[in-house]
Amino acid sequence: MSKKHKTSKPASSGSARQQARKARKQNPAWLWIGLGLVAVAILVIVILLWPKTPKSIEISPAQAYQKYQQGAFFLDVRSQEEWSQVHIARSTLIPLDELQSRLSEIPRDQDVVVVCLLGKRSKEGMTILQQAGFSRAACMTGGLTAWKATGYPLEGSNP
Repeated sequence: MSKKHKTSKPASSGSARQQARKARKQNPAWLWIGLGLVAVAILVIVILLWPKTPKSIEISPAQAYQKYQQGAFFLDVRSQEEWSQVHIARSTLIPLDELQSRLSEIPRDQDVVVVCLLGKRSKEGMTILQQAGFSRAACMTGGLTAWKATGYPLEGSNP
């Protein structure tokens, strides 16, 4: 019987890579790690690119009165007729439907308190201001109805 000798070739780096790939394919942990990394990357991208919506900053009539005493800009977003009947002294009237086109009349360097009769329009006004870059805008909860109930000063033909 004759013996045949097999000559072995040294393993090339190409076959080592192929073996490593084969080992990764056979190990499902690599798949889960890869999927996890992709999911984290997608989450980070979504968080960074998601449009930032301004926070709603609502303050009580008591907090609004403190700001009033400190000289904050009070913006009334009701109609001219409503404002003529009753309003906070030193407040500025810009009806809600005109607010977007009259932003230049509002100071950017001081606190702005947006008010209306009940608080709904003032929230809308505050959102318009915040989207326009007024970072110090807030709205008063309960509107002039709550302001009047606390006994804070009002002016007009029907205070």
